[in-house]
Amino acid sequence: MSRSLRAMLLVLILASCGGGYNSAPRNLDNACSIVSERPEYLRAFRATERRWGVPVHVQMATIYHESRFIGDARPPYRYVLGIIPMGRQSTAFGYSQALDGTWDEYRRETGKRGARRDRIRDASDFMGWYMAGSRERLGIAMTDARNQYLAYHEGRTGYARGSYKRKSWLMRVSGQLQARAEMYQGQLASCRRARRT
Repeated sequence: MSRSLRAMLLVLILASCGGGYNSAPRNLDNACSIVSERPEYLRAFRATERRWGVPVHVQMATIYHESRFIGDARPPYRYVLGIIPMGRQSTAFGYSQALDGTWDEYRRETGKRGARRDRIRDASDFMGWYMAGSRERLGIAMTDARNQYLAYHEGRTGYARGSYKRKSWLMRVSGQLQARAEMYQGQLASCRRARRT
């Protein structure tokens, strides 16, 4: 095999190992457009729905609010005196913005040692695992995007204490997430009907 052919094969192999997308789908306000542009997203969401019971539209709305569908999303840096970077605001990373400790717990409990936060299938499975735990421990329905998000954002202990009630901005965001989940649900139903005709 020639050197150039080997080099080209190596580049293709390395490119295929990439995790997530570094850019969002073009139209984040249209669920049909998102899953049409990135069909692997829909496959991942459906697998999570089958395994954990979290509806596709709830997963999509949560990912929208966490990362805007950007696989390597991270929180912004903190700055001292407005100019000296002091590290990121948290260890959140990837589509689901899972924190290091919670991600490690997920990998231990599910046995998915090689799971990556910048891989949509792993990120959606993580969200399903977390939300299933919130249903079990807190009684939050899988279809209740608003309260699932509040427990996801605040942690189950914070949610149980009602810490979100003191955060008007978070209450506003959780309402927006619920509205987006309902919008996505309607859009997904209409694009499924369109595909059948």
